[in-house]
Amino acid sequence: MKVEMLTTDFLDRAVDLYDDVVGVVAHDGTKYTYAEFGERVNQVSNALLEMGVGRGDRVALLAPNTHYFLESLYGTNQIGAVFVPMNYLLTPDDFEYILNDCEAKAVIADYDYAENVEAVRDRVPVEHFVGYRNDNIQGDWRDYDEWLAAQPTEAPERPIISEDDDASINYTSGTTGDPKGVVRTHRTEHWHAIVLNHHMEIQDDDTYLWTLPMFHCNGWGHTYAITGTGGTHVCQRTFDAVETFRRVREYDVSFLCGAPTVLNRLIAHFEENPDIETMGDRDVRIATAGSAPATATITTVEDEIGWRIIHIYGLTETAPIITTSNSPRRLAQHGRDLKVAQGSETLCTDIRVVDRDGNDVPRDGEVVGEIVVKGNQVMDRYLNKEEVTDEAFNAKLPGYFHTGDLATIDGDGMVSIQDREKDIIISGGENVSSIEVEDVLYDHPDIAKAAVIPTPSEEWGEAVTALVVKKSDAELTIDNVREFAGERLARYKIPKEVAFVDDLPETATGKVQKYQLRQEYWEDEERLIGQG
Repeated sequence: MKVEMLTTDFLDRAVDLYDDVVGVVAHDGTKYTYAEFGERVNQVSNALLEMGVGRGDRVALLAPNTHYFLESLYGTNQIGAVFVPMNYLLTPDDFEYILNDCEAKAVIADYDYAENVEAVRDRVPVEHFVGYRNDNIQGDWRDYDEWLAAQPTEAPERPIISEDDDASINYTSGTTGDPKGVVRTHRTEHWHAIVLNHHMEIQDDDTYLWTLPMFHCNGWGHTYAITGTGGTHVCQRTFDAVETFRRVREYDVSFLCGAPTVLNRLIAHFEENPDIETMGDRDVRIATAGSAPATATITTVEDEIGWRIIHIYGLTETAPIITTSNSPRRLAQHGRDLKVAQGSETLCTDIRVVDRDGNDVPRDGEVVGEIVVKGNQVMDRYLNKEEVTDEAFNAKLPGYFHTGDLATIDGDGMVSIQDREKDIIISGGENVSSIEVEDVLYDHPDIAKAAVIPTPSEEWGEAVTALVVKKSDAELTIDNVREFAGERLARYKIPKEVAFVDDLPETATGKVQKYQLRQEYWEDEERLIGQG
């Protein structure tokens, strides 16, 4: 029997089996059972339908980790519309590009971030603007709670939805500077949540704390997995170490996620307050991805804070999880050092490491090749980018998605990333296109040349670093460069380090040899990528 795999299946199960369980705890502590949450989702759906939003239309959301993020996701998908979560750290120009690229029909925005959409509303195709706490938003926005209150709580009649219909579009930094819309279908989201559920050991008595931004690949799939399993979501608008520890204790949290920079900030707070209670009555596990955590970080989190680390690897294009080192059998054999590796392939996922000709490299843990992946959780396509999509799936090995990450693979199928083929820097868990930053720097009237590379950072894993050649007689300071970039880029893309150099190494054709520049900074490191 074939049954369509839909994202709506997860909330349907929660409402059916766990209607009296607290499904969502809002940032302010308001609790919603799954029955109550389901009714609010129905109100979102009815409100969207009343505005003329229907199957295939795009609904963009700009919000931190909130109950209404979850409501908007399910309320959008339930009517066959496409959910477009946006990174709230971006600039108005970024939002202009995204909203035009996906042709969004409606935007729902949080009061802390709506101004960046308001700034470009006359240059985007959006017809409807809904704001959470719109009394704090300048401009003509409908208030979210009033918008819901006017609607019935009964479920609308659902259209016929295919598992191959688009469910969400997640934007990621592109190596050409423009963000790329990663299109994920109901099937890919559904399949990924099931795989995630197993490897993250999610159970119906789990309480999950939202420290990972929900907009990241729809919260790495936990928006679906926690819901469908019947666990409890605890919302925390943005990461804060003090509030994280408090919520872990107050709500007896058993599971959360965070990039290595989050781990480092939790460690810093713990070391300043060594007597604090770090958990409630239950054991805590924390999943981390992005750059691999340093061994010292793992030791502190597990031995002193008392939380168990699960390391995973993936990309926005892959949902993200495609490998994990969460293997008790191999941990027993190799010990904790295994957790700094990206791990082996997840269920029903085909991971290979290939050379330039698409041939598998030896499984010796030494020869470096590119990670390519095939699996049901891999994206459908890049929105409006057929050539880029074709390249991503066929560059070396046709039919596999090419990650651009260079790694070794050992006899157990464990991959360990050594370098990146793409011009992407992962700083604090956020993807930064080095080319985008370079384009901005080249607009500075006193800069002759610029190269942007990742450099090692204990706090960020990788720091965005700009190497700048001044024009002759130019009076340029580091602060000048950072301020100029800050006026044009999202905060996390601003170079954290700026160094003035006499020249940049170039090929005979004038291309900057970034590899040479990176080697100078990474010569004392085991890999050419960051470890937080």
